[in-house]
Amino acid sequence: MNERESILSLREQLHRHNYNYYVLNAPVISDKEFDEMMQLLQTLEERHPDMADPNSPTQRVGSDLNDEFQTVPHRRPMLSLANTYNLEEVREFYQRVSDGLNGQTFQVCAELKYDGLSISLHYKQGQLVQAVTRGDGVQGDDVTANVRTIRSIPLVLDSSRGEIPEEFEIRGEVLMPWQSFERLNAERQEAGEDLFANPRNAASGTLKNKDPKVVSRRGLDAYLYYLLGEDIPATGHYENMESARSWGFQVSRDMKLCNTLEELWEYINYWDVHRKELPVATDGIVIKVNSLAQQKALGMTAKSPRWAIAYKFQAEQASTILREVTFQVGRTGVVTPVANMDSVLLSGTMVHRATLHNADVMDTLDLHIGDHVLIEKGGEIIPKIVGKDAGYYDNNMGGKIDFINRCPVCGTPLVRAQEEASHYCPNDLHCAPQIIGRLEHFVSRKAMNINLVGPELIQQYYRNGMLHDVSDFYRITHDKKVADSVARSVDVPFERVLFALGIRFVGEIAAKTLARKFKNIDSLMSATAEQLLETDGIGKVIAESLINYFASEENRALIERLKEAGLQFTLSEEQLSAHSTTLQGQSIVISGVFAHHSRDEYKRIIEQHGGKNVGSISGKTSFILAGDNMGPSKLEKAEKLGVRIVSEDEFLAMIGQE
Repeated sequence: MNERESILSLREQLHRHNYNYYVLNAPVISDKEFDEMMQLLQTLEERHPDMADPNSPTQRVGSDLNDEFQTVPHRRPMLSLANTYNLEEVREFYQRVSDGLNGQTFQVCAELKYDGLSISLHYKQGQLVQAVTRGDGVQGDDVTANVRTIRSIPLVLDSSRGEIPEEFEIRGEVLMPWQSFERLNAERQEAGEDLFANPRNAASGTLKNKDPKVVSRRGLDAYLYYLLGEDIPATGHYENMESARSWGFQVSRDMKLCNTLEELWEYINYWDVHRKELPVATDGIVIKVNSLAQQKALGMTAKSPRWAIAYKFQAEQASTILREVTFQVGRTGVVTPVANMDSVLLSGTMVHRATLHNADVMDTLDLHIGDHVLIEKGGEIIPKIVGKDAGYYDNNMGGKIDFINRCPVCGTPLVRAQEEASHYCPNDLHCAPQIIGRLEHFVSRKAMNINLVGPELIQQYYRNGMLHDVSDFYRITHDKKVADSVARSVDVPFERVLFALGIRFVGEIAAKTLARKFKNIDSLMSATAEQLLETDGIGKVIAESLINYFASEENRALIERLKEAGLQFTLSEEQLSAHSTTLQGQSIVISGVFAHHSRDEYKRIIEQHGGKNVGSISGKTSFILAGDNMGPSKLEKAEKLGVRIVSEDEFLAMIGQE
C-alpha cells in the first residue's frame, strides 16, 4: 500500500473509531493506538498537501454531538490537548514553553486527568444557566437538565468567602465513580443489557440520556479544572481554581504548582502508582502553564493550546499465551466470548481469563490459538486483551479464532442484535443457560424476592426435572420452607412481577414505567408498537422486545399459569387510585420553596397525575409550579417565553387537593 492509499485507509479507520468512541461509547482500540494512527495520518498528509481534505479526522476535534439534544455554539472553542506517553516528550514540551517565553521563569500546574466527558458550565449572577458538552469543539449539546442532577455541581454559588464574577464559564469533566459504575453494570446485567466497557463510556451514555431521572439515579460526579471569563479573580490558573473551590465547585485537591521539571516528574511518578487508590478513573496528568498572561503569549495551534499538554499513563500490561476461547450464554441469550490464557500476574492479581466482548472486538484483535497476547486491566479492574505481543513471532498453528455462528449449548443459529455489537441465541424457551438464568432472575431480591431459593438449589431442581419455567416454583410441595417462601411472593406488586418475567431489555425502571402506563398485563400484551413508543423512557429496542415476547404462545401460556398461581398482574386499588390524568401530557418545572409539600413530594404528585417533571424552562414547558424565592433567572426566562406561573395553592386546586 503506497502513502496515498494509506491516507485514505487511515481516514476511513479513524472515522469509524471516532464513531465507536463518541457515539456508540464502545471503543475497540486504545487511546494510544488511536493517537498513533492520527499522528501517522497527519505526517502523511503533510507529505501530500494535494490530498488535503476538510473532512479529514486531522481537521477536527473528536465529536460527541447527539441529534437528540439542542446544539449550541461555544462562546470560546473547547480544543483538545496534545497527548504524550513518555517523560522525554514532557521534557520537550517544557523546553518549548521555555523557548516560547524567551527564557522567562514560569510555573506549571500539574493536575490529575480525569477519564470522563468534558463539560462547559455557564454561570450568571451566581447561578447555573447552561451546561454544554465539548461536542466538536466549536459547538456542543445542551445537557443542562441532566447536569442539574449531578450533586457535586452547584446550582447556586457560595459568595460568602469571596466575590463571584457576574458571569463566567468553568470547564471540567463529568465522570462516573467506580462504585456507581459497578452498580450500574450489575443492574444492566440483571436486565439483560450490554455492559459498559468502562466508567468513561458509562458517564457519556448517562449524560446523553433523554430522561434526567435516569441520570440522577446513576450517580455521576464532576471535577472542574479551568475558569474563563472577563472578570475572573486572579492572574494565575491555580489561584483561580482555588477561588472556584471556595465558591462551591469540586476542584481536585491534588493540583500542584511545579517550579522545575524535576518537581513535575516527581508528581507524575507519584500518581502513576497512587491513582489506583482513587474512587474515580484517571488516565494521566494535565500540565498547564500557570500564568494566564504567559498562556496568552504562547497562544494556540489549530487544534490545541501550546501552553498545555496531557501526559497519558501507560496501562500495566502482561504477556501470556492464549489457549482457547470459550463462549458463554447469558440469561437473555447474549453470547460472550471469553479468552482462557496461561495465568499471569497483573496489577497485583493472577489473571487467566478475559472477556473479548463481541465479534467486532475479536475481528479487530485477529486472534489465533497459541498467540502471545498482551493483557491489561481496564481502569485497573477488568482484564482485557489489547493486542499481540510484538516480542514474539507466533506461527498460529491453532488457526484463527472466529466468532461462532451457533449457540454453544443448544446449537440454534445466532442472531446479531440490531443496533448492537452482540449476538444472541433466539431459542430463549429451550436453551438451558437462558432458562436457568431466568429462574435465578425470577427469585432475585428486586424481582419476586424468594429468598430461600438460590442458584445451587435452582440448578439442582432443573437437573432433576422439577423446574422447567418460573411457574413451576408454585408447584413445589416437598419442601415446606421453600413452598412457604414461594407462596409469600404472590403479594409482590405488578411492576416487580413484570420485571421478574425477564423480558429482554425490560429492566426494573422500564417495568415500573410500563406497569403505571398500562395498569395491567392484558393491556400491555395487547399494546401496539406505537402505543409502547408513546410511553416515556420506552424506545424502539424495548418496544420490539415486548412485541416479540407477547407474540409467543408459550409466553402467553406462562403468564396464564402465573395468574392461576395468584400473582399480581394488575396495579393495586391503592396504586390505581393514586393516579389520574389531570396533568396528562404536561411538562412542569418546579421552582422555589413550598409550604404544604416538599419539592420531592410535588414531583411524585405530578407523576401520579400524569404530568412530567422537567428541570429547565423551554417553549415546551406547560407551566412552572412556583413557591417562594423562585430563582430570578427562571422568572425572567418564563416571562420571555410566555410560560405560565402557577402558585402552590393554584396547583393544589388544579389537582383537587384544595
